[in-house]
Amino acid sequence: MARFDLTDREWAILEPLLPGYGKRGGRWRDHRQVINGICWVKRTGAPWADMPARYGPYQTAYDRFRKWAQDGTWARIRAQVIALAQAEDDIDWDAQADSTIVRAHQHAAGARKGGSSKDSQARQGLGRSRGGLTTKVHVICDGRGRSLATRVTPGQASDTRQLVGLLDRVAVLGPSGGRPRKRPDSLTADKAYSSKANRAALRARKVKALIPERSDQKANRARKGSSGGRPPSFDPAAYRKRNQVERGFNRRKHWRGLATRYDKRIDSYQATLDLAETLDWLRATPDRSP
Repeated sequence: MARFDLTDREWAILEPLLPGYGKRGGRWRDHRQVINGICWVKRTGAPWADMPARYGPYQTAYDRFRKWAQDGTWARIRAQVIALAQAEDDIDWDAQADSTIVRAHQHAAGARKGGSSKDSQARQGLGRSRGGLTTKVHVICDGRGRSLATRVTPGQASDTRQLVGLLDRVAVLGPSGGRPRKRPDSLTADKAYSSKANRAALRARKVKALIPERSDQKANRARKGSSGGRPPSFDPAAYRKRNQVERGFNRRKHWRGLATRYDKRIDSYQATLDLAETLDWLRATPDRSP
């Protein structure tokens, strides 16, 4: 087994979740071999053509990666692995939210599909600033830093405006199916997420907010006197546990294909996130085999 290959335990969990091999054409190359090749490319950040021959033709790995990115297979596998963790009661529902900036390589630019270059970049989750092209990854994770919901935007996107959309993406199926769980017990986030709209959205969902108030908001409330209302509740001791979301980012940025964006299409970059997060869930979950 090579450095980035799936272990036998990981493959035993993933294999039943994968699509069939199909009936048209010749014999399909083994899914495990192809996924190992995809992991090698995304972990190293190397071009597809440099994929080692032991994983088969690089075009096969690329085609399967793109096919599963477009039809949502990677996202479905990730959701099913999280559902398995929920069935084991292995999710810490004291959630955390944050974002990270990812520098986009020059090869990530150029995906055009009508409209101006600026519009095309925005649709592909690319923003331009003094530092060049950037992408921002917004995440809500569980209390152990494992992603529950992810959103990719252009790099200049405001954190505070993404929180409600992220909350709407949290949906974890239970062991017996039925309605998915969409509500964490609490949500910890930094001052960038402090706004009336976000606090109201969390209250409406009955989610305890652990978000410090910004200094300008404190001053504005003080100026209004009694009409400014009471300060929001805040637990400094619980807030200290917020480092788990940062640890989750650090684990996933070991994947050089995530730490620097090489993918032109936003669905390919999201699929890379889905794959990395799937393996993060598998590797952070204790082995309960006899």
